[in-house]
Amino acid sequence: MRIDILTLFPDTVHAVLHESIIGRAAAKGIVEINCVQIRDYTDNKQNQVDDYPYGGGYGCVMMAQPLKSCLDAVIAQAGEHRRRVIYLSPQGQPYNQETAKRLKRDYDHLVLVCGHYEGVDERFIEACVDEEISLGDFVLTGGEIAAMAVADSVCRLVPGVLSDEQCYIGESHWDGLLEYPQYTRPELWEGRAVPEVLLQGDHEKVARWRRKQQFKRTRAKRPDLYAKLELTEDSDRALLAELEKEAARTPLTEPLSYRPATEADLPAIMEIVAQAQESLRRHKVDQWQDGYPREENLRFDLGRGELFVLLHGAEIAGFFTLSTREEPTYAGITDGKWTEGLACCVLHRAAVAQKYRGGELSAFLMKCVEEQARLYGLRCIRTDTHKKNKPMLNLLRESGYRYRGNITVKVNDGHDPARQGYEKILKK
Repeated sequence: MRIDILTLFPDTVHAVLHESIIGRAAAKGIVEINCVQIRDYTDNKQNQVDDYPYGGGYGCVMMAQPLKSCLDAVIAQAGEHRRRVIYLSPQGQPYNQETAKRLKRDYDHLVLVCGHYEGVDERFIEACVDEEISLGDFVLTGGEIAAMAVADSVCRLVPGVLSDEQCYIGESHWDGLLEYPQYTRPELWEGRAVPEVLLQGDHEKVARWRRKQQFKRTRAKRPDLYAKLELTEDSDRALLAELEKEAARTPLTEPLSYRPATEADLPAIMEIVAQAQESLRRHKVDQWQDGYPREENLRFDLGRGELFVLLHGAEIAGFFTLSTREEPTYAGITDGKWTEGLACCVLHRAAVAQKYRGGELSAFLMKCVEEQARLYGLRCIRTDTHKKNKPMLNLLRESGYRYRGNITVKVNDGHDPARQGYEKILKK
């Protein structure tokens, strides 16, 4: 790919485009970028390239002759190519990723003409320009910034400029979507944690999470792009259905926090318990269906300082019990075993309010559990749930918990005592 930029400020443009990734590609000969001084081709003895406009008006207009002579010299030097002459203009078509892909695909020589002052003589545009491009609905003092943006965005699509095509096909606008969020070290920064799914090493889950984030971000930040999406993959349709379902839930507009529960919190906690029991019953999950957990269970937790509430602003939005007591039924684990030699805490009872269920609050709950475990001075968390409780199973797996075996808990006659045990070892 050869790009010639016709400009009054070649040194400035050259300095930018011959640095970093594009500069290294030019040094290797993968792309060729030339910045050509228009003023060198004027017939005017004073090196003038502009003059006053016919009909009057403010400022000056770039003359056709220097532009045409400069263009002719560039074309003569370049020889035969699939060429496109582009004038960077606020009157051009808005530039986007599809345009960048088209220019890379259809041409191997781009000539980018940078206007200045009040523009260029219209006759040059009519005679020599194939296409006008605009960065957006605003006006710059010259075309250099726009030309550099076009050159950069096209060159990075040329094979060899980036290390792999994966470096750009997952980025914003490649397929009509914005890019997913990115994170790096440290794992926890100013109280903000990296999403757990990115820490587990499951590439399939990571890919699914990232794709879902692309849809989520595009819908939130660029609804115009989101409205134009045409999905052909069943997996994408499934992700979109999940997002639409999540969008119907109560949005988290207030700060999230957690604290030890108080006596005054019990009515709100028991209301959340009742909502959870009804949801499990409706989905035919035989868990919390024998009256458990009762208020007396939660009062016991409260008395030991092991009951906590989640807050959405000032509203109680969920709760959990994290106990440092050993769970007797866990000693009888079958079909597996717990990690040996670690003191553990146990996540006993947890739920979020119905209107927040299935959203980010559940993930926040699990983060609070981990924070509280660390405050206890413990690195191991154990818990259990029913094998049909898919939302909890998914939450545990997404939060980095590992299945360790089967457990039999105490329940009233006529109810299923079988549970699956999960464990998470926190990093130091």
